[in-house]
Amino acid sequence: MEEMLRDSAIGQIIRFLSKDKLLQYPEERPDFVLPEAYLRALNREKRPEQTEPSNATPTITDDEAKESKELNDNSDVDLEGKGSNSSRRSGSSIRRSGGEEPLEQTKSHPLAPHLTADGHILVDWYASDDPANPQNWSSGRQNFVCAIILFYTFAVYCGSAIYTTGEEGVRNRFGVSTENASLPLSLYVLAYGVGPLIWAPLSEIPIIGRNPVYAVTFTLFVILSIPTSVVGNFAGLLVLRFLQGFFGSPCLANGAATLGDMFSFFKLPYGVALWTTAAYCGPALGPLLSGFAVMAKGWRWSLWEIVWMSAPALVLMLLCLPETSSPNILLHRARRLRKLTGDERLLSQSEIDQKNIKPVHFFVNSMIKPIEITIKDPAILFVNIYTSLVYGIYYSFFEAFPIVYLGLHGFNIGTMGIAYTCIIVGAAIALAIYSAYIKWIITPDLIKHGMRPQEHRLIPALFACFGPPIGLFMFAWTSKTNIHWIVPTIGIAIVSAKNLLSHDQN
Repeated sequence: MEEMLRDSAIGQIIRFLSKDKLLQYPEERPDFVLPEAYLRALNREKRPEQTEPSNATPTITDDEAKESKELNDNSDVDLEGKGSNSSRRSGSSIRRSGGEEPLEQTKSHPLAPHLTADGHILVDWYASDDPANPQNWSSGRQNFVCAIILFYTFAVYCGSAIYTTGEEGVRNRFGVSTENASLPLSLYVLAYGVGPLIWAPLSEIPIIGRNPVYAVTFTLFVILSIPTSVVGNFAGLLVLRFLQGFFGSPCLANGAATLGDMFSFFKLPYGVALWTTAAYCGPALGPLLSGFAVMAKGWRWSLWEIVWMSAPALVLMLLCLPETSSPNILLHRARRLRKLTGDERLLSQSEIDQKNIKPVHFFVNSMIKPIEITIKDPAILFVNIYTSLVYGIYYSFFEAFPIVYLGLHGFNIGTMGIAYTCIIVGAAIALAIYSAYIKWIITPDLIKHGMRPQEHRLIPALFACFGPPIGLFMFAWTSKTNIHWIVPTIGIAIVSAKNLLSHDQN
């Protein structure tokens, strides 16, 4: 528990105020013993045969080379992707043995640091089971961190559509048209589409990491949600809703990256599927959570519900969410080791990579490169366009549902919110199908044949892509007073299931 608090945003503030005397890391404690491999590296003289270029792949110890040969002889595949700055495994590997399953835990062994050509000692994990490595955290801790990210993501995404039940109140209060009253929803969604262009690259900068981005932006999100609930003019409502979406967007930008920092190759698809489901179901639950409340308390009540939902998520995040970025963790470890030993040769890989780069150039490159990749890579560009289309269609439901269920079928605002649960039903079905596909098809295939081309995972999407046009056709052509409301609702459930399945595959 102390480790979780220490690594959280509040824990880092406590450490700063106490000048690192409270919530100390192992390297800061009096009883810390520097691993023997580091002692040897610090004491020996650099010899040519022991060096390697700064940008070279680190060498592997004799024990690891022997194990690697054994794994290769048995058609083993390392798919863990531990997130370290070295290429070493630090957890499980897949072993094929007569078609039997799956994961055997590799023997724990210390990891020796490497010497670079210019005499630096590369700081890495101390051992293959180093507890500081997020990939080595217990399943309970990984699942708890995942739950925080899911809660955070759900609160932000729910905040987009929870406003829609109050649109009529906004029209009456500010005297605006129906189209203008929908702008606070559109600007919120636009903002959390723009925000990742900034927050995602920032979180990849080792000196920053993921936690500061989460903590600062979500704190601003919660603070801004209060004036949004009491704003007295329409222009102010538009500006505040845009800022809400902008500062809430790191859940979209970095949520999957945090899960990727922690989970192994086999666990990650389940985590990402749950995260996608939380994001997809958030807007669908918004009208249900606010519909009856708006009928009883007025349109501002829906905006207050954002505060009540996001504030507990913020407290949980500030107290319990640890840093998961391996480059950031190792960078701070290297700093602590330099302070402990007084030896400036101890550097993390990120420090070595960036020591000759000016901060301004590094910052600009980090911000521009993702946009450049997005524009120049056809596959990524296509996925972005496809995702934009899907989200555009999804959020059009919040304008189409009132026409169908309020206008044609006589629902009230509260009962119309219940109709949105068809999206959740479809998402749950898609989640079950995807999880079963991963468990019983993809995982055994990987164990048996090893890594396939990435397109091999997209087979279900070839069938799922027909779902949206079928479901939308069904919704559009059965939205009539003489056809029961359940029929177009089933059409939306089909759209929801197929969209989510396609997202998980992408």
